[in-house]
Amino acid sequence: MLALSVSVGVVMAGPVPKPSAVRKYTIEQFMKTIRFGGSDISPDEQTVLFSSNQDGVFNLYEIPFAGTGQPKQLTTSKTNAIYVIGYLPDGRILYSSDQGGNELSHIYLREKDGAVADLTPAEKAKFQFAGLSYDRKSFFYQSNQRNKAAFDVYEMDLATMKPKLIFENPGGFFPGDVSPDRRYIALAKTMTTSNGDVYLFDTQTKENKLLTKHEGDVNNGPGEFTPDGKKLLISTDEGNEFAHIKAYDIASGQSTVLDKANWDISGDYLSHRGRYRVLSVNNDARTELKIIDTRTNQPIKLPALPDGDVTGVNITDSESRMTFYVNSSNSPATLYSYDFKTGKVTPLVRGLNPEINADDLVAGEVIRYKSFDGMEVPALLYKPKDAGAGAKLPAILSIHGGPGGQTRLTYSPLVQYLVNSGYVVLAVNNRGSSGYGKTFFAADDRKHGDADLKDCVESKKFLAATGYVDLAKIGIMGGSYGGYMTLAGLTFTPDEFAVGVDIFGVANWLRTLNSMPEWWGPQRDALFKEIGHPKTDSVALYNKSPLFHTGRIKKPLLVIQGANDPRVLKIESDEIVANVKKNGVPVEYVTFPNEGHGFVKKENEITAYKAVREFLDKYLKGPAN
Repeated sequence: MLALSVSVGVVMAGPVPKPSAVRKYTIEQFMKTIRFGGSDISPDEQTVLFSSNQDGVFNLYEIPFAGTGQPKQLTTSKTNAIYVIGYLPDGRILYSSDQGGNELSHIYLREKDGAVADLTPAEKAKFQFAGLSYDRKSFFYQSNQRNKAAFDVYEMDLATMKPKLIFENPGGFFPGDVSPDRRYIALAKTMTTSNGDVYLFDTQTKENKLLTKHEGDVNNGPGEFTPDGKKLLISTDEGNEFAHIKAYDIASGQSTVLDKANWDISGDYLSHRGRYRVLSVNNDARTELKIIDTRTNQPIKLPALPDGDVTGVNITDSESRMTFYVNSSNSPATLYSYDFKTGKVTPLVRGLNPEINADDLVAGEVIRYKSFDGMEVPALLYKPKDAGAGAKLPAILSIHGGPGGQTRLTYSPLVQYLVNSGYVVLAVNNRGSSGYGKTFFAADDRKHGDADLKDCVESKKFLAATGYVDLAKIGIMGGSYGGYMTLAGLTFTPDEFAVGVDIFGVANWLRTLNSMPEWWGPQRDALFKEIGHPKTDSVALYNKSPLFHTGRIKKPLLVIQGANDPRVLKIESDEIVANVKKNGVPVEYVTFPNEGHGFVKKENEITAYKAVREFLDKYLKGPAN
């Protein structure tokens, strides 16, 4: 996904030439960027399988491991996104897909001749792949087919493709990994968003054993079993601000620290035979990755790669080959293959549209500022390349979803499009964001639309101090929970932001919390404790719901909504738009009949992002600019 860049400003004999002006690009050009989803290597290790939206909707593709030739398209869906699960040992393929963004995903089998069968045809149920068995004779999946609020675990035999129930969830648990000998299943029990336990279910004795007895708020979660089946890896923040990894010995019941850092460890798992351990650390909105040779406990040295996060590492069962992605804030992901024996790394598919000069893109910069109460808030700053003192550019705050998400230094076509169009973008990781310690994460509990919104308001002081932002031209934009923050900003601080862009945002907490999908299970209860319960905290939820206070909104608003959204129902956006119109305030509404909670169709993203740019040009930047 890295395009060949043109070098500018090279020192030569005579005067130093000035850098060429940044070329302006259309949203169509930015959206020719390819997005990816997952990857796998074929049993003979000659072919790489991946999903991408290069034809407009996510489909399956194959490309030789050696990188020769062009990707071969295997599926041709024009409606529903198709996401790779992986190859079966005989070369057949599993993939996942839902219907129009309803999030009720099913598991499909693609035969070598292209024929497709739905292995999980039950209606109104969700199915989640949970890994191949260690002996590769079956695979596991989770489903709420029996109980809409709880996921059971099934084993699907590859010879007969008939499922068998191996764990009937009594409720309150999220199933995790299954041990190599099939005896144990790791379970997560979520009490709150900051407090959880790990259990070990014995399929022989039916005993369900608590492994993480603790006091106070400690976030424990199950990882994978080691290949020998003797230990279970557990993520925990016990006694520490950040999550680290412990190895629980099943025979002795003792836990030992395996990996620890000054940031959250976001991933820690072993290759099939245990030779390599893949360790990921969430270091200040970037992913630091190490592939550790367990024989020496030393990281292997990868060849030189472009700057960015290395993610999606997939190592073959033979542990001789792997695939991974490299992604950064100013470079979309590139899919690579790597041969451990030869040390050769090969770019397979690049995401960046070759029409775009990579030098015209802008890298995000991590900044920090003090909020209203002295708490330090991190944010990612993107500024146009021609931004300088006195420029007085318009700016837009970008607020992530969640609550509890984190904006990271990864590529966003919308951010690059806006920056390329002359907007400063500041992505605020307000209190309540993950990745900055459990104290920061819990700092917005029961204070949503208040303390976290004040963090966003305070960022305006930072932007004003840059010298190149017009304080009167700062807007706010976000998706999902970020959409709520947008609406809250226009409602509860009506003089602070010049415009708002709400994408799939919550307007009515009472309805949203009551209508959460049943399959969220204990996660619903955790959100009730963090945000408020619609039965016992109805007054507080009413007070923080923008829908009931729309009379305060006096700045232009753009609302974008998917009709099939199961999380934020379309009626919320319908009502917020109707109410704001009554104020005589400019309000624009863009809906998509074939999207859910987020975009899976490229043509819809183009339509939405074009609407965002036109709205901001009209109401924020102004005709004189």
